[in-house]
Amino acid sequence: MTEVLFVATKRPELGILADSVTKFRDRDAKVYLAGTFHVLPVAEELSLIPLEGVHQLPRGLSSRSSSVRRRAKASPAGMKVWLQSQRDRWLRRRALKAQVIVALDPGAVYTVWRLSQYNPAAEAHFGVAAALTALTALDKLRQQGAVARQAALPALGAVAKDVRRSIDGIPAAMMRTATARPVMRSALGARLWRSAVTAPGVPVKARVAASRYVAEGMQWAGRTSGAAIALTTAASKISDLAVRAELLDEGVMTEIARGISPRDLHKAVGARLAQADEQYAKGNHEAASEALNRALFLDFHRVMHIDQLSSPLAEDAKGYIERLHGSSAFQAVARPRGRKTPAAAPPTDRPLRLLVTTSANANFLHHVLSLYEGHPRVELRYLDLAAQKSLKRISWAARLMLEDRLADGTTDYQADVERLMRPYLDWADTVFLDWSVGPASMLTTIDPGDTRIVVRLHSYEAFTRWPHMTDFSRVDDLVFVAPHVRDLVTSLVPQLRGKTAPRTHVLDNAMDLSDFVRPKSADARFNLGLIGVSQVAKDPRWALDVLKRVREHDERYRLLLVGGDMDPKTSKATSDYRTLFERELAPLVESGAVVRLGPTDDVPGALTDIGVILSSSVREGCHVGLMEGAASAALPVVRDWPFYAGRAHSARTLYPEGWVVGSPEEASQRILDVTSTEESWQKAGALASEHAVSSWDWSVVQKQFDRLFLGEV
Repeated sequence: MTEVLFVATKRPELGILADSVTKFRDRDAKVYLAGTFHVLPVAEELSLIPLEGVHQLPRGLSSRSSSVRRRAKASPAGMKVWLQSQRDRWLRRRALKAQVIVALDPGAVYTVWRLSQYNPAAEAHFGVAAALTALTALDKLRQQGAVARQAALPALGAVAKDVRRSIDGIPAAMMRTATARPVMRSALGARLWRSAVTAPGVPVKARVAASRYVAEGMQWAGRTSGAAIALTTAASKISDLAVRAELLDEGVMTEIARGISPRDLHKAVGARLAQADEQYAKGNHEAASEALNRALFLDFHRVMHIDQLSSPLAEDAKGYIERLHGSSAFQAVARPRGRKTPAAAPPTDRPLRLLVTTSANANFLHHVLSLYEGHPRVELRYLDLAAQKSLKRISWAARLMLEDRLADGTTDYQADVERLMRPYLDWADTVFLDWSVGPASMLTTIDPGDTRIVVRLHSYEAFTRWPHMTDFSRVDDLVFVAPHVRDLVTSLVPQLRGKTAPRTHVLDNAMDLSDFVRPKSADARFNLGLIGVSQVAKDPRWALDVLKRVREHDERYRLLLVGGDMDPKTSKATSDYRTLFERELAPLVESGAVVRLGPTDDVPGALTDIGVILSSSVREGCHVGLMEGAASAALPVVRDWPFYAGRAHSARTLYPEGWVVGSPEEASQRILDVTSTEESWQKAGALASEHAVSSWDWSVVQKQFDRLFLGEV
């Protein structure tokens, strides 16, 4: 016997309902009714209709959270009904068992469509007539012994015409054609939806609501890019700049949320920039900063630049940021403000007052702090901006920073920065700020007086918005960790090429490499090692490729992975990469070809078992794990980092000749050649260790820091 579920938001005409139920009963179907209308006043009349069951759905959202209530307030009527009903167990249980689910009125269409997602085998329809037709078709299929439901698509022209006619009045009516899953999944359905949301003569409010309905339907059908297209094509028909920008933004974020680099990013960023320029011209600095902040957020989203194996910035840095520098609002932000007084020379009658600061990430500061903590010529203070709520708040307030730049420093934000940071600037002769991110933008909001400002930029920052929001005319010295990073950032930020640009330096990271010089274990020659696998940029799948190639020649080769795993919560792109990596890794771990050592506080100890150290990354500043491995006398095998390969400076210019390879084939051949004998492997490892310790050990690099801070030769 077939089960049919009716859903209604308005009290149905009881006589018509009774006739409809009778028709279904005559076809050997059980009919259930669920309604958000007040059932109790008509309970007696409903009891006279041959329904198998009647259920009162929640009539409001009083039991739901405040966030759900806020969402419902901003949602179309059909969505509100779903938000009321979605947790109702009776409704979901009946929907899972039903072969036909029917919306009796337009307000129930969206709920019926959502229920069909839980029961994809069910026929979902708007109106009794369509449901009866579907029931007849089901009966015929049963008689023919068919095991799968056959569905016919409506003619594209007819449905599109109906949509264009009805969308103006009731956006939910369009969902009538979108409720059938075959339509949602088909190329024909995708064309229908694009036709509907771009139909001429549709009011803006209706077009926006329809495009959002369609986008959600596309996502349910697994068509993420189709959802984005529905929003962006609808936006193309809207002249209101703010509404168009919002829809384009939603379209782009639909793909970003699924780990996809969005195809229409340039349109969304362009619309936000146009919106910022419009508001800036009107003197509305708050609205302009909101739009500009959103443009920068989209343009430098980590899914495009950090959680992928490529980045538009690596492919065409100048072309990528061209649209940004064409914005009048951004030009106002990027204008150098300068400083009234140049930085004072280091004092000669007392120790240098050095303030070392960062926000939570002090990973590369330990040796620097230890050196100057007891230095006779330095009085040291350390400030973690993340440790104080007030300082943390101003350090990452991107929109407020932009508003302050647009308003030429007349906002409360600048007053807050002045009040909170001036005491530190007044005390310090030199401020050393590690990481050129939010705190650098915050600190350069105010004139530092005669205090010298030194900022260090690693590698990550180059792919974020923060260097574009920093006033480098108020920075005296900008420290890079490698020449190739300096080249990229300088090409991206015009201030670094102008008259007010800071002095630039390349200083190696502080590493105590002498502690890594230890005897290798007996099996180390055949153990490949990778230190750090917690980021997509490390591309450990490249290392697996190399491992498989060398094991084709000798199964004694293994790969040891040192460090924590990628966090899938970082982004969908990270989660997708980790899924592929784990799938490829599982059989290798099971066979013993790969050993996962996990996080460790004793990296020098772990390296005693590693005879070949890999750098499989697509980008690095200076790969600390690789340098530590080289110092331990492991054979260095460095991928020619794709983000920088072929440029004036790259991995090939950072490391000695022979360390860098262009492909997994070259990597495997280098490993096989050098490790073919104990003697050749030990000789190569000794040379690598000698170079690493003599070039990058803290005993050498600390002199570079002394020259930077104290001017010592």
